[in-house]
Amino acid sequence: MTEKRLLLTCFEPFGGREHNASRDALAALPDAVGGYTLHKLCLPVVFGAAAERALAAASALRPDAIVCVGEAAGRAAITPELVAINLQYARIPDNLGNAPMDAPCVAGGENALFATLPVRRMARAVCDAGLPGEVSYSAGAYVCNDLFYRVLHRYRDAAVRCGFIHVPAGDAWRAEDLAAGLAACIRAL
Repeated sequence: MTEKRLLLTCFEPFGGREHNASRDALAALPDAVGGYTLHKLCLPVVFGAAAERALAAASALRPDAIVCVGEAAGRAAITPELVAINLQYARIPDNLGNAPMDAPCVAGGENALFATLPVRRMARAVCDAGLPGEVSYSAGAYVCNDLFYRVLHRYRDAAVRCGFIHVPAGDAWRAEDLAAGLAACIRAL
């Protein structure tokens, strides 16, 4: 059986922190999971630039699926996201100092786009792995949502399945546990 290609992205630290849980989790993942070869890419926490880098990598790789991962403060579970909204709103500036207020991710784009990954099955798989997992209905309006929306917009009529997963921020979880939860999500694809 031919291995499928999965573009798996994470983010660099932001907001003055030294770590990003998404980057730590991807570093703890092996290079292949559930029949997918993982192509890992760390993105800047910058509106527009994160999506541009991810889309350029996807264009070169031609993946079967794209899974973007970011951290979310205040979450206690691994949360596959169901919907991305066409809205940029920065409660704190991104890593280049950009702070859009109620701007569209894509001018003229749909108000919202739904993930094309099996998010409910992914959340169940995290729980079945013995970790907290649940579907999220809001990826916020910061760089994570901007990336999620732009990737979905680019691949809205393509066979490439796309989605976003938020992991808890901070030191509450070990990177190995986050990686185990992400691996469960990947196997659920």
